[in-house]
Amino acid sequence: MESNFSWDSFLQIIKSKLSSVSYDTWFKDTELVNMTDDTINIRVPMSFHKDFLNKNYYDLIDNVICSMTGKNYDINFVIDEEIVNNDIVIDSNKKQDNGFQSNLNPQYTFSTFVIGDSNRFAQTAAVAVAEQPGKVYNPLFIHGKSGLGKTHLMHAIGNYIVETTNKKVLYVTSDKFISDFIGINRKDTENYDVIERFKEKYRNIDVLIIDDIQFLGGAEKTQQEFFHTFNTLYDSHKQIIISSDRSPDDLKVLEDRLRTRFRWGLTANIFPPDFELRCKILKDKMSGLEGAKLIKEDVIEYIANNCESDVRYLEGSIRRLFAFAAMYSPKEINLDFAIEALKDYISSSLYSNSNISKIQKAVADYFDITVDNLKSKKRTANINNARQIAIYLCRMITEETTTRIGLEFGNRDHSTVLHAIEKISKDVKNNEELKNQISEIKNKIF
Repeated sequence: MESNFSWDSFLQIIKSKLSSVSYDTWFKDTELVNMTDDTINIRVPMSFHKDFLNKNYYDLIDNVICSMTGKNYDINFVIDEEIVNNDIVIDSNKKQDNGFQSNLNPQYTFSTFVIGDSNRFAQTAAVAVAEQPGKVYNPLFIHGKSGLGKTHLMHAIGNYIVETTNKKVLYVTSDKFISDFIGINRKDTENYDVIERFKEKYRNIDVLIIDDIQFLGGAEKTQQEFFHTFNTLYDSHKQIIISSDRSPDDLKVLEDRLRTRFRWGLTANIFPPDFELRCKILKDKMSGLEGAKLIKEDVIEYIANNCESDVRYLEGSIRRLFAFAAMYSPKEINLDFAIEALKDYISSSLYSNSNISKIQKAVADYFDITVDNLKSKKRTANINNARQIAIYLCRMITEETTTRIGLEFGNRDHSTVLHAIEKISKDVKNNEELKNQISEIKNKIF
């Protein structure tokens, strides 16, 4: 550690620059975990602090540390779950012992997956595959709506295999697979070398985990390459694990030969959690958090009753509730406090499977056109403007990827979606009429 750096001195300088409320809320309970030649790791009470400090105070912290040490550091904010014996263990790009980069998130394990009737079959199948990769249920195809735990289970399988074997495990999203494949077709590259690197990455492995396969829809050449990759791995008895928001039979956006192969192994559906499981998930996510003992049982039941279909929605409610608790320090987190803390979030969350359609309908109604117009190839000024606003809103108020958004707007490509988002983002800063239009449309959605 730098000899001229003291955490107490750092906090005193920060305290002199902020109001007492801001200091007590965001810095009073922070601690220095460790300091390397180029990185400083700072312990914070909860995930909400990480997001807030990164967004609002990173520059201030960086400037103070630099003035004290004479150098710039990478600053990481971490919570207790990410620290073991003062070592930071969260690393979504951690390399396996064999040097292969798996892209697995170490926090997603079987032990942290909450089991109920709605996901028990998928969890049991996942454990079987983890214990005997390439020998049972190959491929394993997990499907269900967004936010139900598909990704968690896939990472859990990968982490178990990495911990118990020396097999090469690779987790990627379909977006990443598409991006890597596009790279082998660029004219400014030496195609032979790029193709070999692509094949080395995707075919010289023991386990391929690919998330959100439905987004390969419309990418015909990429589907062809995935078909060949699938065959190579399957014929070599390598494990393939796939997720989607729909079953193989409903994946009409993909080629028949792919959908046929997806049915070769086992298909497992994850259903939305019932009330009992939602309560279990809430209690599990809250356990270990500072202030968890203050929460009354009726608060858990209130959240569970109002967040019916999405585990991420449950997690979002927890983050918001604990953020309010950190700000107001109540003696207990009772039902009245929870209702006040979550009133805007619970009434306005759009994180459902139909969020894009809701936005499309609201925009179409506002501009007196049809949803089909938004999805069409028509480029008249009024339709194009409405379409760009709709795409912008989809990106701003949902968690959908640009690939998914493009698919829902007439299978438009990634660059078209990005252009629309960037254009409206720039125009809304200076165009009062556009700002009002977007505000009125949001009111219709909510």
